[in-house]
Amino acid sequence: MSNNLTTRFAQGRTHDIVCLGRLAVDLYAQQIGARLEDVSSFAKYLGGSSANIAFGCARLGLASSMLARVGNDHMGRFLTETLTKEGCDVSHVRVDKDRLTALVLLGLKDRDTFPLVFYRENCADMAVDETDFDESFIASSKALLITGTHFSTDQVNRTSRRALDYARRNQVRTVLDIDYRPVLWGLTGKADGETRFVANDSVSTHIQSILPLFDVVIGTEEEFQIAGGKEDLTEALAAVRAVTEATLIVKRGPLGCQIIAGAVPASINEGPIHGGVQVEVLNVLGAGDAFASGFLSGWLRDEPLEACARKANACGALVVSRHGCAPAMPTAAELEYFIDAAKQDPERMTRPDLDAKLAHLHRVTPARKEWSEVLGFAFDHRPQFLEMARQTGAAETRISELKKLFVEATAQTEKQLGLEGRIAVLIDGRYGQDALNAATGRGWWIGRPIELPGSLPLEFDQGRSVGTTLIDWPQEHIAKCLVQYHPDHPDELRLEQEAQIQGLYDAVKKSGNELLLEVIVPKSGPAIQDDTVYRALTRLYNIGIFPEWWKLESMSPVQWRAIDRLITERDPYCRGVVLLGLSAPIDKVCDGFKAAAASTTCRGFTVGRTIFNEPSRAWFAGAIDDRELIARVRVTFETLIAAWRAARADAGILVPQERAA
Repeated sequence: MSNNLTTRFAQGRTHDIVCLGRLAVDLYAQQIGARLEDVSSFAKYLGGSSANIAFGCARLGLASSMLARVGNDHMGRFLTETLTKEGCDVSHVRVDKDRLTALVLLGLKDRDTFPLVFYRENCADMAVDETDFDESFIASSKALLITGTHFSTDQVNRTSRRALDYARRNQVRTVLDIDYRPVLWGLTGKADGETRFVANDSVSTHIQSILPLFDVVIGTEEEFQIAGGKEDLTEALAAVRAVTEATLIVKRGPLGCQIIAGAVPASINEGPIHGGVQVEVLNVLGAGDAFASGFLSGWLRDEPLEACARKANACGALVVSRHGCAPAMPTAAELEYFIDAAKQDPERMTRPDLDAKLAHLHRVTPARKEWSEVLGFAFDHRPQFLEMARQTGAAETRISELKKLFVEATAQTEKQLGLEGRIAVLIDGRYGQDALNAATGRGWWIGRPIELPGSLPLEFDQGRSVGTTLIDWPQEHIAKCLVQYHPDHPDELRLEQEAQIQGLYDAVKKSGNELLLEVIVPKSGPAIQDDTVYRALTRLYNIGIFPEWWKLESMSPVQWRAIDRLITERDPYCRGVVLLGLSAPIDKVCDGFKAAAASTTCRGFTVGRTIFNEPSRAWFAGAIDDRELIARVRVTFETLIAAWRAARADAGILVPQERAA
């Protein structure tokens, strides 16, 4: 096989790259600057060098596939689900019933210090076997990447060599990320995962035995020193060149990288350096995996090596400025923006973590579940249910029981009509915690209110420190905030409202929850004009608020067209709008559906009192039982679903057909 990197890859391959190697859970310390002994909480991420690269390549649009094992445990399922959500193929991630998924604990003491403990005793990914794949799988890819750890034991060495044999027979380009971790070769104490270099002749000899099997070798200066078995970097590279014709990609930290396709220069500093963007470093962990992902995203598209290096350096720079590795990886949109911005103003991009547009792109451009329809039952109301219970003489504890029945009604509707991936609910945590628990994990769109009902100016239900409230929330819960807002409110009131919304927006950006902003223009106060809602949303965009979702009252078709234009212009990544119903009769709600039906941004509705008012009152009063309550709720909910879909069909927008009963 030619080692000329300008040679085109084999055509007709279903995968761009197969990554073989470590697949583990990383638990990153959330307290930066603390000793690992003093850390009190951790963030859970996908980890393992090969897995990070597979993830990063998928995020940058490549068809990547992971070849590894996970345990038959919750962490293993987390890893496969995370890769799948990112678009990475996991058909060859086998479940090992006898071993647990590997785990890593990581601290962030300072920019260059990261206490790190590998929990990898007899772990699943080190048991990957030749029988876990066949030749056709390897041959389905343009390239095969293996990391150095998967040559460190007889088991993984044998498996990796078999994969390389298949690759070489089928014109699959081969890539080695040296990924040297002395602790994983048994060269340091078991808790010393931080040490990055320990010279060892046996390891050097072993690595040199596999180097001839690769077309590309990627490593840091220290990793090439272990590969070459020399302390001097130039001498080490010369020793590597003596056994392989591979193109050598040398990562040189803040300097950038060097690409050595031919003879090694007499001095490493004589070779051209592809410089990177100078950024302020949070911690260097994960930079190498991001670098490899960026390089491969260009190389596998046959881009010039200079362009590959530019992408690689930029990916590494972004990840060192963020927490974690896999979730810190950039998307193609982020990468393009960052490279262009750094070219125009390098000084501004020394702190990419402070760039608002880059942060927004990182939040909204990764792969996420699409919601073409949102068919929602809202029962997040609090004062309304409390008043209803009191009026009927029911105990307050009955509210929680009622909301659990609403979840059951919603589930029955989903099953009966085949609405998987389209069902939505709005549920509060005050009376609906049990209902929230029952709804979570079903794949539903779940909105959860955070505002204090009826507050003007806006207050939060659990107090001003909204960020502490979100700590306990599952990621799939969408923070729903109803704000009574008029752009012509007196300045003091408007600014207070906006400050509260901004604080909430900052909190969800940190927590990772999506934001649903429900804007209701108060009927008392400044006059309401046809463009009031439009101006309200415009003002919120102007102050930097970009919610994933808007929730709006019914409007005329003309107003909807204006809202569509505004959202498309200001935030093309907005997930959409959902209609609210207030307590309007069904016919009025359906009229609102017809007015919104042609909207390009309205995804559906979340209606509450129209559905639950009458049956809830009867249930509280003991006039109907649980079964009758569920039946009545379903009738109205399903009537609204049919009305929404009919309105969309009349507007010429195709919707999935309901499954026959």
